[in-house]
Amino acid sequence: MYIKLDNVNKTFGNYKASDNVSFEIEKGKLIALLGPSGSGKTTILRMIAGLEHQDDGDIYIDGKLVNGISVQDRGIGFVFQSYALFPYLTVFDNIAYGMKVRKNSKEEISNKVDELLKLVGLEGLGKRYPDQLSGGQRQRVAFARALATEPQVLLLDEPFAAIDAKVRKELRRWLKDTIDKLGITSIFVTHDQDEAVEVADELIITNQGKVEQIGTPVDIYRNPKTAFVAQFIGESVILENYEYEKLNGFTKRDNAPKAAIRPEFVQVLPLDNNTEKSTANMKGKVVDTAFRGSNVELTIAYDNLEIKASHQIEDFTVKKGDEVYFKVTRLYAFDDDNAYTLINDILKDNPEMYYI
Repeated sequence: MYIKLDNVNKTFGNYKASDNVSFEIEKGKLIALLGPSGSGKTTILRMIAGLEHQDDGDIYIDGKLVNGISVQDRGIGFVFQSYALFPYLTVFDNIAYGMKVRKNSKEEISNKVDELLKLVGLEGLGKRYPDQLSGGQRQRVAFARALATEPQVLLLDEPFAAIDAKVRKELRRWLKDTIDKLGITSIFVTHDQDEAVEVADELIITNQGKVEQIGTPVDIYRNPKTAFVAQFIGESVILENYEYEKLNGFTKRDNAPKAAIRPEFVQVLPLDNNTEKSTANMKGKVVDTAFRGSNVELTIAYDNLEIKASHQIEDFTVKKGDEVYFKVTRLYAFDDDNAYTLINDILKDNPEMYYI
């Protein structure tokens, strides 16, 4: 493993920012540290970089224990949320800064900066200053500067948070493609689930200083292992006190009284549907609608419950007040610690109906 954290702890006053954190990262992987604010993501990143020192535990990079190694000697490139560019230096000089500190030759610096400007799509802009660039361009300069010293590891702290939504989406794809091309081991911090799922090879989910779950985006999305992950990933409705027993096709799981139901796990059919007659179907009333672009989120009232469903607008028109049939294909039942995936018993003989 290229990066390894072994039982790492860090406390700030009464706040436990890292609580016995352990994980391993393969060389060349792009990893997202994903969690809510205050969950310990940035602290982990800063400890790997050497900007913070852990209270105890060990950190390894490329098999080498780096606990006592300085920031400068860890071979880390760091991209900050705020870009942290020098406003009085040109784009060229911002990128070249670390190389000048290391006393590289002028020819080496010139060749490397030109190469990086081409890599990040900013050819011809080397003489501009940061305030003459867009937010997306400034972040690309920060990325190029982090790569200029040829680091072993690239760390990115909320790299797109200061950029507007449209540009942020473009940069996510650009970042993934660029890191894939370079093959550099990279970790980025984010609280944006869409960003993490789209960009990362693997997710490390953090909560209250602890690592909750590690896995691919698909694995974590489909198979949450803890109560926190079941509720945090996606946009779920939470049912209490075994209320999920009221839904056709589900039975009580002992010691798992709560359930998380994501909108995409709910299928909606018109009342005049004549093609699919299933005992999994239930009749509910649409009490709210929210247009989401490619789909409409419906809130359906059923037996004192409110269930949210993601409805494709091209299927059939639904408006507030309409009665519809719906069925829940799967859900996550959980206790205080663990989560369990429950598939609708009625649909188990027809996998394509529930495997969404």
